[in-house]
Amino acid sequence: MNRSLTLPRLTFWRIVLLLLLAAGLYSTFVRFFHGLGAATNLSDQFPWGLWVGFDILCGVALAAGGFTVSSIVYIFHLERFRPIVRPAILTAFLGYLLVIGALMFDLGRPYRVWHPLVMWNPHSVMFEVGWCVTLYTTVLALEFSPIVFERFKMKRVLKVLRFVMPPLVLLGVLLSTLHQSSLGSFYLIVPSKLYPLWYTPWLPVFFFLTALTLGCAMTIVESFLSALAFKKEIEMSLLTDIGKVLFILLCINLVAKYQDLASRGALHLAFERTYEGRLFLAEMIIGLVAPALLLAFPAIRKSQRGLFSAALLTGMGIIMNRLNVSITGMERSSGVSYLPSLTEVSVTLMIVGVGFLIFALAARYLPIFHHATEEPEAWPEAEPVRRPLSGLPAWVAAVAAFLFVSAIGLTYGRSGMPCTWTPARPIASRATATASRWSERRRRGRRSPRARCTRGAASATTGPSPSPSRPIAKSATWSPPRSEPAETNAYDSEGRRRTRGTLNCQEGSPATTFPPHQGVWSRGRPFSHRWSRTSNRSRIPKRPRGAPPRVPGFSCPAA
Repeated sequence: MNRSLTLPRLTFWRIVLLLLLAAGLYSTFVRFFHGLGAATNLSDQFPWGLWVGFDILCGVALAAGGFTVSSIVYIFHLERFRPIVRPAILTAFLGYLLVIGALMFDLGRPYRVWHPLVMWNPHSVMFEVGWCVTLYTTVLALEFSPIVFERFKMKRVLKVLRFVMPPLVLLGVLLSTLHQSSLGSFYLIVPSKLYPLWYTPWLPVFFFLTALTLGCAMTIVESFLSALAFKKEIEMSLLTDIGKVLFILLCINLVAKYQDLASRGALHLAFERTYEGRLFLAEMIIGLVAPALLLAFPAIRKSQRGLFSAALLTGMGIIMNRLNVSITGMERSSGVSYLPSLTEVSVTLMIVGVGFLIFALAARYLPIFHHATEEPEAWPEAEPVRRPLSGLPAWVAAVAAFLFVSAIGLTYGRSGMPCTWTPARPIASRATATASRWSERRRRGRRSPRARCTRGAASATTGPSPSPSRPIAKSATWSPPRSEPAETNAYDSEGRRRTRGTLNCQEGSPATTFPPHQGVWSRGRPFSHRWSRTSNRSRIPKRPRGAPPRVPGFSCPAA
């Protein structure tokens, strides 16, 4: 019997999804064939933008509902929450897969993403986050696998997975706790660059608290959207209990944030007419104060519209918090103003669209909503709110408030009242930083390495060396005079490879050689050479093993 091939009906949202995928694929081509310099507005002064702030920091936080709900069911044995555990695990699994995919766009050399797995550096926060994300993604895949095996009726494998599920969930909670907090540790090393409204020694704790809060909020939002899209029954009694937990977490966040700002003396910065102050107030009002006030009333918690509005406001506020930490709080100290390019925005929207598409396909072909009845029923009538909201939906009012507060912040911006916080002066390069540091030490009577070193008899004819207090450009190089005899031995007494330049130091220390390439080492090259895929890196020698860091033109080994 011949079956005619029928194409899915084009709706408004499917057309929007196709447009987003087309724009994202074109931006992907530009990114991987022309480099980050051509596809983004990133620079050496501002290397982390939308792809890190939203795709990674927000993506990991949005997927926190997986370990929150799974720990409630498998560890605390609250079986009545089991109907929402599968959609939560699917959301978390897709979230982490999309975070890894977004990381490929931001890395300069994405084909080396596997290096932390074999080249260990336990002193690095990125190493810990990389390992935790890799292991937790594997745990989520194992937690999601019973859904696939149940679809193909593999009962023996299901028995084994159900036996090992509690230890897997416990391991997943541990790994998720580690890397959720470690994401905040990224910014602990920049106290002079991150704005004081967001920099705090308790930043890892705040990242973990906001991840828990966002996990509960996204569970509520995902349940409402799934029930609306797939005509499934909504578990209003379960979501009401999650709303109570969300209210408690919001109160804990509010108290912790106030105590931290008051103890550090940074509370007044929130009320100054600055760009950062306006966005901080918007983040606090939209993400913490407004949803906490809504959830404080039991009638609103039991209302579908009120509960969904509070959860949506919480998600918007915490997303603003992650963007403020990664972008807004770093702009003033960097000395540049960052605005994402259309390529960055289109790639981000494509990743979000792919997530919605995969979720829809999984909900259609896999038993995600196994608790739902075969014949979809109408949503149960919610209890009426004592003081009903206005005619407009609450989420429309939330979006309007967000745009209004953002417009105020952009209007006043940096032209308003000056902030009492003075950020560190942006440094052009490592060479300039070291030269400035030794210039300051020379004023205090200490001698710099250039003053302690001589170039030898052969280099005496080249004239006096420039003052270290003068800024040294990245293109500055030093080469010996032509009359210097060529070196016959390619390696010195310590096993380091000899190159053209040689600096002879006093006190009997051996000569140290450096490759005469432009600027400092590979991490200090210009942005286009550092990130572009088409740059010729083969002409730039790598840093020799064991060689000390140097400033172009002078250096001295430790005695």
